[in-house]
Amino acid sequence: MAEAAAPRPASTILLLRDNAARKEIEVFMMVRHYEIDFNSGALVFPGGSVDASDKEIIARPELYSGGEGLDAADLSFRIAAVRETFEESGILLARPQGATALVDAKRAAEIEAGHRAALCESKTNFPKVLADSGLSLALDELVPYAHWITPEGMPKRFDTWFFVASAPPAQLGAHDGKESTDSIWLSPREALEGGESGRFKLPFPTTRNLIRLGKQPNVQAALDEMKGKPIVTVMPVMTKLNGGRQLRIPKEAGYDGELFEVGALG
Repeated sequence: MAEAAAPRPASTILLLRDNAARKEIEVFMMVRHYEIDFNSGALVFPGGSVDASDKEIIARPELYSGGEGLDAADLSFRIAAVRETFEESGILLARPQGATALVDAKRAAEIEAGHRAALCESKTNFPKVLADSGLSLALDELVPYAHWITPEGMPKRFDTWFFVASAPPAQLGAHDGKESTDSIWLSPREALEGGESGRFKLPFPTTRNLIRLGKQPNVQAALDEMKGKPIVTVMPVMTKLNGGRQLRIPKEAGYDGELFEVGALG
């Protein structure tokens, strides 16, 4: 029997903002490029794998704040979440070193214009971008939301932490045109309706998290709901059912059930 592939550590952020006119919460999402080998063409939250430079930042406490009480693994997940979000969307959850307010939209746009492309092309790294820009990552802005591990038996597996965060004011975000081909702010309701109509391809974990997020009336409620709440790890167990597949997840994870019929996992 082949040994199960080890899951790669990864992170993603549900960036939230309020749409006061429509009285709905909105989340920033991206359409993955159709040639990407994982979740190709899917509507997802920005994120990706933890890399070596994320762990280098841990040894440089001037480059982040809000990591008190977190071990190295927890820090690397949060750092990766902020870096991947910047690479994929240009949105930057950081503060000028010594400041309490997040970097303003004008300065964030300057940093994006000067460094994002080089970072995505591995011509520079995140620690250097932060140091050269005099920034400190705002890790305290991230609230743990969910923890999913790809089922055993899948050829590519991820150990992914989902975080929620209020989007920095006036930072609107934009896809890079390479890993992602489109980006959009939309309500969980709109995303789910798009999944049902065929407009969007939604991976199973994305769907479950959108349903849960859609129950919150505003950003503050979504953040408050999860602060200090224990996170139950979800690693779906797949079984065949009537020519399709059935997934079992822990009922205590808070996804309104434990058995779900699905056509495809990702």
